[in-house]
Amino acid sequence: MKTPPLPLTRDLVLVGGGHTHALVLRKWGMNPLPGARLTVITTGPTAPYSGMLPGFVAGHYSRDALDIDLVQLSRFAGARVVLGAAEGIDPERREIHVSGRPPIAFDVASINVGITSDMPRLPGFAEYAIPAKPLGPFASAWSEYLSGDGPASVAIIGGGVAGAELAMAMAHALKKRSRPARISIVDADTALPGLGAPAVARIRRALDRLGVRLLEQRAVTAITHEGVETDQGLVEAQFITGAAGARPYPWLAESGLEVVDGFIKVGPRLQSSDPAIFAAGDCAHLGHDPRPKAGVYAVREAPILHDNLRAALGAGQMRDYRPQRDYLKLISLGRKAALAERFGLTLAGALMWRWKDHIDRKFMDRFRDLPTMAQPPLPRHHADDLQEALGEKPMCGGCGAKVGRGALRTALERLPHSERADVTSLPGDDAALLSTGGVRQVISTDHLRSVTEDPFLMTRIAAVHALGDIWAMGAAPQAATLTVILPRMSAELQERTLSEIISAAHRVMRGAGAEIVGGHSSMGDETTIGFTVTGLLEGEAITLSGARPGDALVLTKPIGSGVLMAAEMAGIAAGADVAVAYDLMTQPQGEAARILSGAHAMTDVTGFGLAGHLNGICEASNCGASLDLDAIPTMPGAEALSASGTRSTIFAENRMLAPDLPQGGKADLLFDPQTSGGLLAAVEAGEADALLADLRKAGLEAARIGVVTAQTGLRLNR
Repeated sequence: MKTPPLPLTRDLVLVGGGHTHALVLRKWGMNPLPGARLTVITTGPTAPYSGMLPGFVAGHYSRDALDIDLVQLSRFAGARVVLGAAEGIDPERREIHVSGRPPIAFDVASINVGITSDMPRLPGFAEYAIPAKPLGPFASAWSEYLSGDGPASVAIIGGGVAGAELAMAMAHALKKRSRPARISIVDADTALPGLGAPAVARIRRALDRLGVRLLEQRAVTAITHEGVETDQGLVEAQFITGAAGARPYPWLAESGLEVVDGFIKVGPRLQSSDPAIFAAGDCAHLGHDPRPKAGVYAVREAPILHDNLRAALGAGQMRDYRPQRDYLKLISLGRKAALAERFGLTLAGALMWRWKDHIDRKFMDRFRDLPTMAQPPLPRHHADDLQEALGEKPMCGGCGAKVGRGALRTALERLPHSERADVTSLPGDDAALLSTGGVRQVISTDHLRSVTEDPFLMTRIAAVHALGDIWAMGAAPQAATLTVILPRMSAELQERTLSEIISAAHRVMRGAGAEIVGGHSSMGDETTIGFTVTGLLEGEAITLSGARPGDALVLTKPIGSGVLMAAEMAGIAAGADVAVAYDLMTQPQGEAARILSGAHAMTDVTGFGLAGHLNGICEASNCGASLDLDAIPTMPGAEALSASGTRSTIFAENRMLAPDLPQGGKADLLFDPQTSGGLLAAVEAGEADALLADLRKAGLEAARIGVVTAQTGLRLNR
């Protein structure tokens, strides 16, 4: 008897992708807690590692070397990722408020959002400066400034260790580019607090050798386009950053939790004043044993937090966190040299850099070399062809899980022709045309196996995907019914999940001009979301059969979602690329359909891939097509993944739809199944450029990708 999957009963939500949470995710992935649904809320798909920031600024590390890929890490942990900014927490209602979506409910939550060096009260800072934290925007801004030419002038507000490290790294990087530089550190007090006298002396000498000015006892009054205004005059600068200590995010103080100077106060078990809410890292204040803000504490808190979160969910016992009295400080000195200090002992030089570099790389390798979880073996006794049917990898989600066109077409051909006068048969089209009382209506249905564990995001993708058939026929969306299959979970989690799904469905359908009018839900092994959608036609329906030789072929979205989702499921897709794919899959095509309303033929590009859907137009129109491979836009990362051999489940079936097309390289993406793909239209050649201009003005990455030919079949123009 088949064992059903265990139901989900509790929601654990990690707010923020700081170092502590990253380590918790890794540890969780090694031993997930049955019954717990894990969610990670993070502002971006990656989290920069602060320990390597000075090395990046100096040019010792690439930008990618800084990033912990939270999308890959969350996939490993079996967690859903919510890409959005947390704006508040409601302890009473047990909800996290996230920008752009309904609240996310929790039973147990942990906050690890770090700190910011933004200075909102300093006039002109937002307009003319960039805070050193969060690290992502700062790293991008510095890369852009460093790539410039001519003399450079930089000012760092804050003379702590972080400010000194940045100043020395910037001086080294600018020197390597042979750019004359004037770099200043501005501090209202005495620089380099918290270090022993020998370490301070060495760092001051290092700053002096690099030509960095240390301007102490100078209160900053404003930031202008000319530089930093102080009580002793102007410090001229083109690039200005703030590294003047830790500042908590304002919403923490508004949470209703007990705070100290805006930081969440926690006890020895890392619990806040609400025992269901934990906090760690720089955003937390250790009320039982206060310590300075330092990454070493965040790292040491991780195993304690992991165990205590499990205990709060009902598994195991709580443990106390006892911070160490002192810690090793490794401070970059610009070039490949570093200073080490602990218990008053100070050492400096290239050997210390190699030590620091080893520690940093070893830390980052923990998130890049994630263990591969083996698939369970097949039963010893099983029916013939089971291994072949199972395939070499788990089944993809989205359109990668569709039934192949060959099997679908064979089954549909056995249906008798419609005997109803009010149903118009449209061979090859996914939607049907109905006539009722003089009103022409389009109807279509579609459903998707989840490509993401986030039900709100998955519903948005599924809704835009289902609307594609309506838009492709030139109809205005009218009404929709929702079909949901949820994995087994408690009644409370069912309510939470359905609330997110219905909210997302309403937003997308209402935005398209349609209304949700009902639906059906059931329980199963995994999440599946689908819609039946109707649309109204004012003019003639745009079908597959109207393409004419000489027509230009226009595509409104890049391709590559199938290979990216397959790679994401395998934990090998870059999180930043996955985030772009999500954005494209949730991009509605209503405006594109309006612009292309005069198309001779049109379809949405989905499960059968670009080649398969174009072949459908050509078969219905009795023509062919020539594609310009270089002109076809692809999603970031898709070509590299395809070249490495990553394939969606249905790729081989799609490849058979156009066997004469060449294989290899970018051409393989022509057979990649698209989830919520763009519209493919055959338009009058003379109108193509104007249509493309309008599509791009509407924010669509549209392209002219080929031409319709009188000779049948598909060809590739390389």
